Amino acid sequence: MNPWPKHPVIYEINTWVWLDELSRTYGRPVSLSTVPAEEWDALSSFGFDAVWFMGVWERSPAGIAIANQNKGLLEDFRRALSDYRSEDNVGSPYCVRQYVVDVHLGGRKGLAVARKELAGRGIKLILDFVPNHVAPDHPWVSGHPEYFIRGDADDLHREPASFLEAGGSVFACGRDPYFPAWADVLQLNAFQAGLRQAVIETVGSIAGQCDGIRCDMAMLLLNGIFERTWGSRAGQRPATEYWADVITAIKKAHPDFLFMAEAYWDLEWELQGQGFDYCYDKRLYDRLEHDSAESVRLHLCADFSYQGKLVRFIENHDEPRAHSVFSPQKERAAAVTIATIPGAKLFHEGQFEGRKVRLPVFLGRRPDEPADPDLRAFYRTLLKAASLMGMRNGNWQLCDRTGWPDNARYRNLVAWCWRSAGDYHLIVVNLSPSGAQGQVRLPWDELKGRTWQMTDLFTDKEYERGGDEMCNQGLHVDLPPWGFHVLTRWRAKS
Repeated sequence: MNPWPKHPVIYEINTWVWLDELSRTYGRPVSLSTVPAEEWDALSSFGFDAVWFMGVWERSPAGIAIANQNKGLLEDFRRALSDYRSEDNVGSPYCVRQYVVDVHLGGRKGLAVARKELAGRGIKLILDFVPNHVAPDHPWVSGHPEYFIRGDADDLHREPASFLEAGGSVFACGRDPYFPAWADVLQLNAFQAGLRQAVIETVGSIAGQCDGIRCDMAMLLLNGIFERTWGSRAGQRPATEYWADVITAIKKAHPDFLFMAEAYWDLEWELQGQGFDYCYDKRLYDRLEHDSAESVRLHLCADFSYQGKLVRFIENHDEPRAHSVFSPQKERAAAVTIATIPGAKLFHEGQFEGRKVRLPVFLGRRPDEPADPDLRAFYRTLLKAASLMGMRNGNWQLCDRTGWPDNARYRNLVAWCWRSAGDYHLIVVNLSPSGAQGQVRLPWDELKGRTWQMTDLFTDKEYERGGDEMCNQGLHVDLPPWGFHVLTRWRAKS
């Protein structure tokens, strides 16, 4: 396999649900080892660099039993599936029984077959790792209770929702510091030296089966966060950081292995410094959903080396479906934004079809929803843009935009460009519900003295403009609400 590209395009698949639907489509059980070739070809046709098979590890019977007693979860299940049945709860993929591929999905051999099929099409494989907690029936619970945050009978009596008895001992349930505990998982102790070594061995085993991992709630394992969350229960704070220890050890044996962090609370820079190749950019998602174009532009003013290691998205299994959050026009503008700026680009299976139901990760099937063929065609074109070599290996810059004293709507425009060995790309997006006009100034002096023709990737419309005008006054742009240009195929006319 080739090395990871600078700005990879990643596709998240809910593995259990995907295989369930393939089984129904083909009228026979389909596992990772028996996925038809045409399905692998269909994935390859989008130009993805990697597929993230979310939820391949063994599910926990103990976790399922706990979830089945949770009224809130059961209400979520019935909201997503009007005909919900108890067997639809196959267990949370983040309540890991052990890091062995679930036999229902095809086991380790099935995963190896799937990885080979993907690799043959130039697609890498990403899997999950959940560092913060494990299921109550994980082998470590009985074999290594010292790996966990512990409690006692008084804790269990005082806070029954935050502590759980297993094997005659009391353990803290997994949590982050801002929300109630997760009742179906037990909290690992990131400060415990034996645990860190066990994690290195576990991730080393995972690294032999894939090309990278997405690390769930990675910021919870930072020394400062963990200490504030657990205090004296965690013991003495180590001299080294959890992720620095783990990532350094794994990359010695697997230099090209990719670490992607689910990260919040503006801790992306810290996690990058500890070795993560990419970190979630939740801040950009929130700005695209709620804030102004100017807030997005300011977000994109950060240093390129930092931005190039962020994961851009408008949907994943933790967020609502984009088609349920954004209007059709706004979704397209937001998708163009995240797909054509630096960093990894993350898309979610079902996003291209316009699914609206956010499926709880416990469920093994999802409701039928009508597909939106126009949206699918849009995303197919957008993936072509994200695959352009100039947007993979080129130099990226934000572009200045200006307006007129009586028209400040240019502030609703955000523009950026890519250049690579005479290959040019300009993207302009109107991130507002009103029309916007402005002048976008290009930073390429070599355009001067000639007339240039460029083509909009989405409309195939061609434009001719003078290089002097574009570099001095700026390219005049007039876009409708949530409109955009992706201008490619630049050709000098004179």
